[in-house]
Amino acid sequence: MAWTAISTRNETTPIVRGGWLDALRFIVAGLIILHHFQGAGPAPLAESLHPVFERGGFLLTNFFLIDSGYVLMRVYGASVSGGRMSAGAFFAKRFLRVWPAHIMMGLSLIALVLGSAALGLAPRAPEWFDWGQLPAQMGLVQAFGIPGGYGWNAPSWSISALIGCYLAFPWILKGLVRLGPWSVLALGVGLYLLANQLTWSLLGYPVYQMPMGFGFFRALPLFFLGMSLAWFAQKVWIAPKLARWAGVAAALGLAVAQYFDKNALVSLACISIIILAAGAVPTPRPSKWIEKAAQVSFSMFITNEVVRIAWFGVANVAIVRFALPVSAQWALWACGVAAAFAFAWLFHVAIDTPVQDRIRAWLKGRTRRAPAGLQPVVSLEG
Repeated sequence: MAWTAISTRNETTPIVRGGWLDALRFIVAGLIILHHFQGAGPAPLAESLHPVFERGGFLLTNFFLIDSGYVLMRVYGASVSGGRMSAGAFFAKRFLRVWPAHIMMGLSLIALVLGSAALGLAPRAPEWFDWGQLPAQMGLVQAFGIPGGYGWNAPSWSISALIGCYLAFPWILKGLVRLGPWSVLALGVGLYLLANQLTWSLLGYPVYQMPMGFGFFRALPLFFLGMSLAWFAQKVWIAPKLARWAGVAAALGLAVAQYFDKNALVSLACISIIILAAGAVPTPRPSKWIEKAAQVSFSMFITNEVVRIAWFGVANVAIVRFALPVSAQWALWACGVAAAFAFAWLFHVAIDTPVQDRIRAWLKGRTRRAPAGLQPVVSLEG
């Protein structure tokens, strides 16, 4: 391969909305919904189709965490490292992006459980609605070894873990900006491999199997890897043709690897290449549809568990009461998946976007009122 396809230049491809990175966010959010719903049909998809529908959950979480580090580094890295955004302002912006929606979903589940109890309907798995688990989850501290956080909107553990990554972001950034791109790339890969080896040696399992209660220690190496990929991408120009071929090859490699087994490290390498390639391919004509789809992806992630619990709480009662055949059960399952997408879109349009608009206006107001010498809050979209 000619080195002219990879070189250190000051012309790396900027990331834009409506491009490949946005497309990947929506695709992964959709696959997360399938992963969470796969066991709710008449037969689990992991048994009737392929085990990847169950074991692929760790891959989707890996992608989510790496992509978060990559995008935040490329969007906020220059502002934070250049002093135009303080560490506190960065954390406030990111925390306020995720916490309101999380709280609304938690309150919705509480209302659902209490409403069902008032109607004399008990959950099929009451252990997943233990009130003692709720405080840690509502406070988004369940990924730091604090007891609680299991059940309810269980996937929110990754949001909790990302809160810790947001706190670490400015301090990691201070170290990365002092290093060259190839050194940073080697450091990101090396530290993940080191973390993986440590968990194997001390705990007997890989880092991606860290329990939810210690999810921060699983998330940080992946988030750091994403930041490292972004720093590399900002300093090293990759020819678009090479990026396209590398992305396609990595996607095929990921599919082949997962067809046979977990192949966790090979799959992680493929995911990293896909993200790196997506950020290196220019987007001459950004798609508004892809941009909108990506904007809904967070709502898809934070709401799908609530929709699953509510939908199948009703569907399972109907199946038993009316002795529905398997074909009707599959129809209900498909409608449940569709409902998850539809509810996410409605939540995004009617609730999350208006709330975030108000938060952005409030943050801008704080910026205008900030006295001279204080670090302003920079309004950037992540």
